Amino acid sequence: MHRKALCWLAALGALAVAGCASTPPGPKDMTFFVTSVGPGKGGDLGGLAGADAHCQALAKAAGAGDREWRAYLSTQGPMWNQPGAVDARDRIGPGPWQNAKGVVIARSVDELHSAANNLTKETALDERGGLVNGRTDKPNKHDILTGSRPDGTAFAGAPNPDMTCGNWTKGGKEGSAMTGHHDRASALQSSWATSWNSSHPTVGCDPGSLRDTGGDGLFYCFAAK
Repeated sequence: MHRKALCWLAALGALAVAGCASTPPGPKDMTFFVTSVGPGKGGDLGGLAGADAHCQALAKAAGAGDREWRAYLSTQGPMWNQPGAVDARDRIGPGPWQNAKGVVIARSVDELHSAANNLTKETALDERGGLVNGRTDKPNKHDILTGSRPDGTAFAGAPNPDMTCGNWTKGGKEGSAMTGHHDRASALQSSWATSWNSSHPTVGCDPGSLRDTGGDGLFYCFAAK
């Protein structure tokens, strides 16, 4: 029978025919996600290259490995007045980005770093389209590693505090990393406390320290291309 006729019968309820309707969005179409798991070494992500590789591996397992994935992470320069810092906002491409359900997070870098973004607990899904535990869930995983200021730029280097776990190479008690809250939740209802990318630093870089402040070593991944 001709395909159009089959689809017409399906519409009447006579039979179900796959392919008559458009395929709904899924992980293969996503361009943004929160990692479902971290590499397992706390703030030691293997540097930016290791974090990018982790994004790529998770995306590939979900069926979206044909894109170039980048971790939303900043790094600090060796000194406050020396070059070498990397801004997270410059690593992720121009946008737009959508989650595994097809919901748009932001249409551009500027929108992502504005009040107009659509990043919430309900939209900041992992690579499989699942919700990531928030502040009221057990265990709490809402601290997302970013090492960034609210506008997506890096913090100054020494003698300023470590905000990137040694540029994502430290996994012990020493150091700290700036985190954001993917669920936009906090005990304090202020803009910094509910920021998705720059809320508060961790108390250390080992897995236990990350959990003590409400995290699990997760980070954001964006398709740059």
